[in-house]
Amino acid sequence: MTGAGKSEVSKVFEQEGFTVIRFGDLTDGEMKRRGLKPSEASERQVRELLRREQGPAVYAELNQPRIEHALKSSDAVIDGLYSWEEYNCLKSCYTDSFYLVAVWSSPRTRYARLASRASRSLTPEEAASRDRSEIENIAKGGPIAMADFTIINESSLEDLKKEAARIAAKLRWKK
Repeated sequence: MTGAGKSEVSKVFEQEGFTVIRFGDLTDGEMKRRGLKPSEASERQVRELLRREQGPAVYAELNQPRIEHALKSSDAVIDGLYSWEEYNCLKSCYTDSFYLVAVWSSPRTRYARLASRASRSLTPEEAASRDRSEIENIAKGGPIAMADFTIINESSLEDLKKEAARIAAKLRWKK
């Protein structure tokens, strides 16, 4: 969920040699193309519009060339796989070499983090609204439930980074 620490975990994976594919880049690019200013409302509008127009797995499908390109030279980590359909798309494509790492934090912890973010901050009300929308409209709970690894991010950034590095090393070993 938003504010759980996914981007921080992705940074650790990147330091461990993984290429980061941020699904949100698609949203950002589409907002720019449409002349929309960054905000929770415009981001949600674009996310939902893309899924409505091109199907619920659109983020996985449109990012597949980036994933394939990255895999030619390194392992890849995706920051922001959200929907059940995205999960199914990538799992069917990469089968046993696809691992899902969920990053979990309580709503109270996430909302406090989001309110104090320097960029892309959200009020607790905006964060709760986004949570409801993502759970109800894009089945975000499914991928979290199917995770191969779950990082509980309720303490320090240092603890989060240590756990992410431990999982990155474990996944490197599975190659």
